[in-house]
Amino acid sequence: MLESISLPLCGAVRTEYGGWSGLREELARLGCGGIEAIWAGEDLPADFPPDLLGGYHLTFFPDWLDFYREDKPALLAKYGSMEAVRQFYGGAGAETLLNLYRADLERAAALRARYVVFHVSDVSVDEGYTYQWLHGDREVIDASVEVLNTLLTGRDWPFAVLVENQWWPGFTFTDPDMTARLVEGIRYPDKGILLDTGHLMNTNPDLRTQEEGALYLIDMLERHGTLSQAVRGVHLHQSLSGAYVRKHTGFLPQNQPKTPIERFCASYQHILQIDRHRPWTDPAILPVLERIAPEFLTHELQAGDRAARFQAVRTQRDLLERGGLV
Repeated sequence: MLESISLPLCGAVRTEYGGWSGLREELARLGCGGIEAIWAGEDLPADFPPDLLGGYHLTFFPDWLDFYREDKPALLAKYGSMEAVRQFYGGAGAETLLNLYRADLERAAALRARYVVFHVSDVSVDEGYTYQWLHGDREVIDASVEVLNTLLTGRDWPFAVLVENQWWPGFTFTDPDMTARLVEGIRYPDKGILLDTGHLMNTNPDLRTQEEGALYLIDMLERHGTLSQAVRGVHLHQSLSGAYVRKHTGFLPQNQPKTPIERFCASYQHILQIDRHRPWTDPAILPVLERIAPEFLTHELQAGDRAARFQAVRTQRDLLERGGLV
């Protein structure tokens, strides 16, 4: 099992660790073999050692389906003008989105990533508050399959492609029929599921404890039967945000910022209150991981700086060590 920590791949991270050798030393202290990187919007550091990379999380727009479909009425309702749409997405039309992914796949290939991660979900800023969805799971899954097949066909990419679950419309890992529709629809042989444990917990706001969360994960795996064998990777963290969801969703907040970019940025803190990315401390998660036996495990934990990140990963990995999983 390849263990990693999630980090943006940028010069700021190199500085934070005092160079890539510092990152290498920290990974060794944590018992991890590399990082799962995500593009940070700048040129990749030319001196990054590829052997430090395990996986690569593809970039994404949370709200992309209407843009991909070039649904002008829907886009105008959200952004007010097509110029605002172009500013937000960096262009106009489906090819803008596809080219963004193509460039990211090339980065992953250049870095010799063993796998890439693709989000299968769609949510607008307003939906993130109201929980009143504009699109259904099947719509989002079918469009995602179309995008992936367009991107992957005709090229012998050197990595596995893993689809990640969310709690928004799309792939949630709560409906085996939708999971099968997604996995079977992708025409790429080296494919699988990246199961995000916290995201799956977010689909059930009634969960109160880590133990209840772990039992819920097992229930979803059992519901999927042999289809759960498609799970090849795990984003490991826990999220118990039901009280916040009940209090802060179902309506739009007052005094939202005026521009789409400002609204998007303001909503990010709201999302982090739902999707908490906290370390597991309850051994109830151990049977879940034993059942999955993942090839790839990423400690995807929320932390404000290097010291907090080290402590969060150390806390979670100590649990795995005590359980004999690493």
